[in-house]
Amino acid sequence: MFSSKPSVLACVSNQYDCDRVIEAAKKLAIEEDCELRVLTVIRPEADYTIISDQIEYLNLAAKEADADMTFIFRVDAADATAEFVTENNIHKIVTGLRDGGNSNSFLVELNRIAPDVEISLVDKDKTVYSIKHNA
Repeated sequence: MFSSKPSVLACVSNQYDCDRVIEAAKKLAIEEDCELRVLTVIRPEADYTIISDQIEYLNLAAKEADADMTFIFRVDAADATAEFVTENNIHKIVTGLRDGGNSNSFLVELNRIAPDVEISLVDKDKTVYSIKHNA
């Protein structure tokens, strides 16, 4: 459901502990008087039964946070997310903070493709870090 009101986007993967991302995004959406949206980009596979329990769990977490959850089946998660951001009035993005990473990571690519959207990262201890863009 599209709203003209700005939204905070929780970007989650197929991991149970991504509920912390939804929780942090909900808090931010309330603070900023925004809608909450939840997105997961899933690589096209022949068998989704491996991740079905995790996805169902996160879908329920999204509903408990009064948010809709969108599933996009694409190989390039950063590109798919950037398109979603552009098409859905996304004000800020909240995602998990991964251990390690490289120059081709989701976060680096997303920041390159959508540099005007503020990104917050939630670590395993639920600490939130924000990436500030220089004007």
